[in-house]
Amino acid sequence: MLIHPQLNPVAFSIGSFGVHWYGLMYLFGFMLFLLLGRMRIRKGNPPGWKVEEMDDLLFYGVLGVILGGRLGYVLFYKPGFYLSHPLDILKVWEGGMSFHGGFLGVLFAMIWFARKTNRRFFEVADFVAPLVPIGLAFGRLGNFINGELWGRVTAPTNFWAMGFPSARAEDLRVAADNPQWQAWLSQYGMLPRHASQLYEMVLEGIVLFALLWWYSAKPRHRGQVSALFLLGYGGFRFIAEFAREPDDFLGLLAGQLSMGQWLSLPMIIAGAVLLWLASNRPAEPNPS
Repeated sequence: MLIHPQLNPVAFSIGSFGVHWYGLMYLFGFMLFLLLGRMRIRKGNPPGWKVEEMDDLLFYGVLGVILGGRLGYVLFYKPGFYLSHPLDILKVWEGGMSFHGGFLGVLFAMIWFARKTNRRFFEVADFVAPLVPIGLAFGRLGNFINGELWGRVTAPTNFWAMGFPSARAEDLRVAADNPQWQAWLSQYGMLPRHASQLYEMVLEGIVLFALLWWYSAKPRHRGQVSALFLLGYGGFRFIAEFAREPDDFLGLLAGQLSMGQWLSLPMIIAGAVLLWLASNRPAEPNPS
Protein backbone atom coordinates (compact mmCIF):
# COMPACT_ATOMS: atom_id res chain seq x y z
CA MET A 1 0.00 0.00 0.00
CA LEU A 2 1.28 3.42 -0.96
CA ILE A 3 1.04 6.29 1.53
CA HIS A 4 -0.12 9.76 0.57
CA PRO A 5 2.92 12.08 0.80
CA GLN A 6 1.04 14.62 2.96
CA LEU A 7 2.45 17.63 1.18
CA ASN A 8 2.11 20.99 2.85
CA PRO A 9 -0.96 22.64 1.29
CA VAL A 10 0.88 25.97 1.51
CA ALA A 11 3.34 26.18 -1.39
CA PHE A 12 5.17 29.22 0.01
CA SER A 13 4.58 32.18 2.26
CA ILE A 14 5.10 35.90 1.81
CA GLY A 15 5.23 37.28 5.31
CA SER A 16 2.06 36.11 7.04
CA PHE A 17 0.33 35.43 3.71
CA GLY A 18 0.42 31.81 2.56
CA VAL A 19 0.06 30.86 -1.10
CA HIS A 20 -1.75 27.52 -1.31
CA TRP A 21 -1.09 24.83 -3.89
CA TYR A 22 -4.84 24.65 -4.53
CA GLY A 23 -4.89 28.27 -5.64
CA LEU A 24 -1.75 27.80 -7.74
CA MET A 25 -3.39 24.91 -9.57
CA TYR A 26 -6.23 27.22 -10.59
CA LEU A 27 -3.68 29.82 -11.70
CA PHE A 28 -1.78 27.26 -13.79
CA GLY A 29 -5.05 26.12 -15.35
CA PHE A 30 -6.04 29.66 -16.31
CA MET A 31 -2.57 30.35 -17.74
CA LEU A 32 -2.67 27.23 -19.91
CA PHE A 33 -6.19 28.13 -21.04
CA LEU A 34 -4.82 31.47 -22.23
CA LEU A 35 -1.71 30.02 -23.88
CA LEU A 36 -3.52 27.20 -25.67
CA GLY A 37 -6.29 29.54 -26.79
CA ARG A 38 -3.82 32.00 -28.26
CA MET A 39 -2.02 29.12 -29.97
CA ARG A 40 -5.24 28.07 -31.70
CA ILE A 41 -6.05 31.64 -32.73
CA ARG A 42 -2.59 32.19 -34.25
CA LYS A 43 -3.02 28.99 -36.27
CA GLY A 44 -6.36 30.26 -37.54
CA ASN A 45 -8.36 27.54 -35.81
CA PRO A 46 -11.00 28.85 -35.57
CA PRO A 47 -10.76 31.78 -38.00
CA GLY A 48 -12.09 35.22 -37.18
CA TRP A 49 -10.76 35.38 -33.62
CA LYS A 50 -8.33 37.96 -32.28
CA VAL A 51 -5.66 37.22 -29.69
CA GLU A 52 -6.82 40.23 -27.68
CA GLU A 53 -10.25 38.67 -27.28
CA MET A 54 -8.74 35.89 -25.19
CA ASP A 55 -8.12 38.36 -22.36
CA ASP A 56 -11.83 39.23 -22.10
CA LEU A 57 -12.85 35.60 -22.49
CA LEU A 58 -10.44 34.50 -19.76
CA PHE A 59 -11.65 37.25 -17.41
CA TYR A 60 -15.29 36.22 -17.78
CA GLY A 61 -14.30 32.57 -17.52
CA VAL A 62 -12.40 33.10 -14.28
CA LEU A 63 -15.39 34.83 -12.74
CA GLY A 64 -17.64 32.02 -13.92
CA VAL A 65 -15.39 29.28 -12.53
CA ILE A 66 -14.84 30.87 -9.11
CA LEU A 67 -18.33 32.24 -8.49
CA GLY A 68 -20.17 29.34 -10.09
CA GLY A 69 -17.91 26.69 -8.58
CA ARG A 70 -18.24 28.07 -5.08
CA LEU A 71 -21.97 28.77 -5.22
CA GLY A 72 -22.53 25.36 -6.80
CA TYR A 73 -20.75 23.68 -3.89
CA VAL A 74 -22.78 25.73 -1.42
CA LEU A 75 -26.12 24.93 -3.06
CA PHE A 76 -25.52 21.34 -4.22
CA TYR A 77 -23.55 19.95 -1.30
CA LYS A 78 -23.84 21.97 1.93
CA PRO A 79 -26.76 24.40 1.76
CA GLY A 80 -27.68 23.87 5.44
CA PHE A 81 -24.15 24.51 6.73
CA TYR A 82 -23.58 27.67 4.73
CA LEU A 83 -27.03 28.99 5.56
CA SER A 84 -25.91 28.88 9.20
CA HIS A 85 -22.37 30.09 8.42
CA PRO A 86 -22.75 32.54 5.49
CA LEU A 87 -19.32 34.14 5.96
CA ASP A 88 -17.67 30.76 5.33
CA ILE A 89 -18.86 30.98 1.73
CA LEU A 90 -15.99 33.42 1.16
CA LYS A 91 -13.33 30.98 2.42
CA VAL A 92 -12.50 29.57 -1.01
CA TRP A 93 -8.92 28.80 0.08
CA GLU A 94 -10.26 26.07 2.36
CA GLY A 95 -11.54 24.14 -0.67
CA GLY A 96 -15.09 23.34 -1.61
CA MET A 97 -15.62 23.94 -5.32
CA SER A 98 -18.15 22.17 -7.51
CA PHE A 99 -17.29 21.45 -11.13
CA HIS A 100 -20.94 21.39 -12.09
CA GLY A 101 -21.46 24.80 -10.47
CA GLY A 102 -18.35 26.11 -12.19
CA PHE A 103 -19.66 24.71 -15.46
CA LEU A 104 -22.88 26.69 -15.07
CA GLY A 105 -20.85 29.78 -14.22
CA VAL A 106 -18.74 29.39 -17.36
CA LEU A 107 -21.91 28.77 -19.36
CA PHE A 108 -23.27 32.17 -18.35
CA ALA A 109 -19.85 33.73 -19.01
CA MET A 110 -19.83 32.33 -22.54
CA ILE A 111 -23.36 33.58 -23.18
CA TRP A 112 -22.29 37.07 -22.07
CA PHE A 113 -19.14 36.97 -24.21
CA ALA A 114 -21.05 35.69 -27.26
CA ARG A 115 -23.57 38.52 -27.02
CA LYS A 116 -20.83 41.09 -26.48
CA THR A 117 -18.87 39.95 -29.55
CA ASN A 118 -21.93 39.21 -31.73
CA ARG A 119 -21.08 35.55 -32.06
CA ARG A 120 -23.27 32.50 -31.90
CA PHE A 121 -23.10 30.74 -28.57
CA PHE A 122 -21.70 27.48 -29.96
CA GLU A 123 -18.97 29.35 -31.83
CA VAL A 124 -17.69 30.37 -28.42
CA ALA A 125 -18.46 27.06 -26.70
CA ASP A 126 -16.74 24.98 -29.39
CA PHE A 127 -13.66 27.18 -29.08
CA VAL A 128 -13.56 26.98 -25.29
CA ALA A 129 -14.30 23.26 -24.85
CA PRO A 130 -10.86 21.85 -25.83
CA LEU A 131 -9.13 24.36 -23.54
CA VAL A 132 -10.96 23.34 -20.36
CA PRO A 133 -9.83 19.77 -19.52
CA ILE A 134 -6.17 20.58 -18.89
CA GLY A 135 -7.30 23.07 -16.24
CA LEU A 136 -9.46 20.34 -14.70
CA ALA A 137 -6.37 18.14 -14.50
CA PHE A 138 -4.57 20.80 -12.45
CA GLY A 139 -7.59 21.13 -10.18
CA ARG A 140 -7.59 17.39 -9.43
CA LEU A 141 -3.86 17.55 -8.78
CA GLY A 142 -4.62 20.26 -6.23
CA ASN A 143 -7.15 17.94 -4.57
CA PHE A 144 -4.47 15.23 -4.35
CA ILE A 145 -1.91 17.59 -2.84
CA ASN A 146 -4.48 18.63 -0.23
CA GLY A 147 -5.20 14.98 0.54
CA GLU A 148 -8.93 15.56 -0.03
CA LEU A 149 -11.62 13.82 -2.08
CA TRP A 150 -9.90 10.47 -1.59
CA GLY A 151 -11.32 7.27 -3.01
CA ARG A 152 -13.26 4.37 -1.63
CA VAL A 153 -11.65 1.50 0.24
CA THR A 154 -10.14 -1.07 -2.10
CA ALA A 155 -8.38 -4.43 -1.84
CA PRO A 156 -5.00 -4.14 -0.08
CA THR A 157 -3.51 -6.43 -2.74
CA ASN A 158 -3.90 -3.68 -5.34
CA PHE A 159 -0.44 -2.20 -5.75
CA TRP A 160 -1.97 1.21 -6.52
CA ALA A 161 -3.97 1.34 -3.26
CA MET A 162 -3.07 4.35 -1.15
CA GLY A 163 -3.52 5.23 2.49
CA PHE A 164 -4.67 8.76 3.29
CA PRO A 165 -3.91 9.95 6.84
CA SER A 166 -6.50 12.70 6.30
CA ALA A 167 -9.16 9.99 5.91
CA ARG A 168 -8.69 8.74 9.48
CA ALA A 169 -12.23 9.54 10.63
CA GLU A 170 -13.74 7.87 7.58
CA ASP A 171 -11.44 4.86 8.03
CA LEU A 172 -12.70 4.42 11.58
CA ARG A 173 -16.30 4.60 10.40
CA VAL A 174 -15.73 1.99 7.68
CA ALA A 175 -13.87 -0.35 10.04
CA ALA A 176 -16.45 -0.06 12.83
CA ASP A 177 -18.61 -2.90 11.48
CA ASN A 178 -15.93 -4.88 9.66
CA PRO A 179 -13.51 -7.04 11.68
CA GLN A 180 -11.20 -7.46 8.67
CA TRP A 181 -10.76 -3.72 8.27
CA GLN A 182 -10.46 -3.28 12.04
CA ALA A 183 -7.46 -5.60 12.02
CA TRP A 184 -5.95 -3.84 9.02
CA LEU A 185 -6.47 -0.43 10.59
CA SER A 186 -4.88 -1.59 13.86
CA GLN A 187 -1.83 -2.84 11.99
CA TYR A 188 -1.29 -0.10 9.41
CA GLY A 189 -3.15 2.90 10.86
CA MET A 190 -5.10 3.58 7.67
CA LEU A 191 -7.17 1.74 5.09
CA PRO A 192 -6.14 1.17 1.44
CA ARG A 193 -8.08 3.48 -0.85
CA HIS A 194 -8.30 4.47 -4.48
CA ALA A 195 -6.36 7.63 -5.33
CA SER A 196 -9.48 8.82 -7.13
CA GLN A 197 -8.14 12.36 -7.51
CA LEU A 198 -5.46 10.99 -9.85
CA TYR A 199 -8.00 8.87 -11.73
CA GLU A 200 -10.03 12.01 -12.39
CA MET A 201 -6.93 13.99 -13.29
CA VAL A 202 -6.14 11.44 -16.01
CA LEU A 203 -9.68 10.79 -17.30
CA GLU A 204 -11.37 14.19 -17.00
CA GLY A 205 -8.16 16.10 -17.63
CA ILE A 206 -5.48 14.49 -19.78
CA VAL A 207 -7.55 11.96 -21.76
CA LEU A 208 -10.44 14.35 -22.38
CA PHE A 209 -8.02 17.11 -23.42
CA ALA A 210 -6.29 14.83 -25.94
CA LEU A 211 -9.63 13.65 -27.31
CA LEU A 212 -11.08 17.16 -27.75
CA TRP A 213 -7.84 18.63 -29.09
CA TRP A 214 -7.70 15.92 -31.76
CA TYR A 215 -11.43 16.13 -32.56
CA SER A 216 -11.47 19.93 -32.89
CA ALA A 217 -8.43 19.96 -35.20
CA LYS A 218 -10.71 19.27 -38.18
CA PRO A 219 -13.82 21.24 -39.25
CA ARG A 220 -16.90 20.13 -37.31
CA HIS A 221 -20.53 21.14 -37.41
CA ARG A 222 -21.35 23.84 -34.91
CA GLY A 223 -22.04 22.28 -31.52
CA GLN A 224 -20.27 18.97 -32.11
CA VAL A 225 -17.16 19.85 -30.10
CA SER A 226 -19.28 21.11 -27.22
CA ALA A 227 -21.36 17.94 -27.37
CA LEU A 228 -18.27 15.76 -27.15
CA PHE A 229 -17.10 17.72 -24.11
CA LEU A 230 -20.43 17.14 -22.35
CA LEU A 231 -20.40 13.44 -23.22
CA GLY A 232 -16.73 13.00 -22.36
CA TYR A 233 -16.69 14.82 -19.07
CA GLY A 234 -20.04 13.45 -17.93
CA GLY A 235 -19.06 9.90 -18.84
CA PHE A 236 -15.57 10.02 -17.33
CA ARG A 237 -16.84 11.67 -14.15
CA PHE A 238 -19.63 9.11 -13.82
CA ILE A 239 -17.10 6.28 -14.09
CA ALA A 240 -14.55 7.85 -11.74
CA GLU A 241 -17.19 8.38 -9.07
CA PHE A 242 -17.37 4.60 -8.55
CA ALA A 243 -13.85 4.86 -7.09
CA ARG A 244 -14.39 8.12 -5.19
CA GLU A 245 -15.62 8.16 -1.60
CA PRO A 246 -19.06 9.83 -1.47
CA ASP A 247 -19.25 12.95 0.66
CA ASP A 248 -19.81 11.82 4.25
CA PHE A 249 -22.63 14.34 4.74
CA LEU A 250 -24.47 13.01 1.67
CA GLY A 251 -23.48 9.39 1.15
CA LEU A 252 -24.98 7.54 -1.79
CA LEU A 253 -28.29 8.81 -3.10
CA ALA A 254 -31.08 7.14 -5.08
CA GLY A 255 -29.95 4.19 -7.15
CA GLN A 256 -26.77 3.95 -5.06
CA LEU A 257 -25.33 6.81 -7.10
CA SER A 258 -23.32 9.70 -5.72
CA MET A 259 -24.21 13.37 -6.07
CA GLY A 260 -21.44 13.72 -8.66
CA GLN A 261 -23.01 10.94 -10.74
CA TRP A 262 -26.50 12.42 -10.56
CA LEU A 263 -25.13 15.80 -11.62
CA SER A 264 -23.23 14.17 -14.50
CA LEU A 265 -26.23 12.35 -15.96
CA PRO A 266 -27.84 15.55 -17.38
CA MET A 267 -24.49 16.37 -19.03
CA ILE A 268 -24.36 12.95 -20.71
CA ILE A 269 -27.96 13.20 -21.92
CA ALA A 270 -27.52 16.80 -23.14
CA GLY A 271 -24.27 15.86 -24.90
CA ALA A 272 -25.88 12.92 -26.70
CA VAL A 273 -28.88 15.00 -27.82
CA LEU A 274 -26.69 17.91 -28.93
CA LEU A 275 -24.34 15.62 -30.86
CA TRP A 276 -27.29 14.06 -32.69
CA LEU A 277 -28.82 17.44 -33.51
CA ALA A 278 -25.53 18.97 -34.61
CA SER A 279 -24.68 15.98 -36.78
CA ASN A 280 -28.05 15.64 -38.52
CA ARG A 281 -29.43 19.11 -39.08
CA PRO A 282 -28.30 21.09 -42.13
CA ALA A 283 -25.69 23.45 -40.81
CA GLU A 284 -22.57 25.25 -41.88
CA PRO A 285 -19.52 23.34 -40.62
CA ASN A 286 -17.97 24.92 -37.58
CA PRO A 287 -14.26 25.46 -38.28
CA SER A 288 -13.41 24.99 -34.61
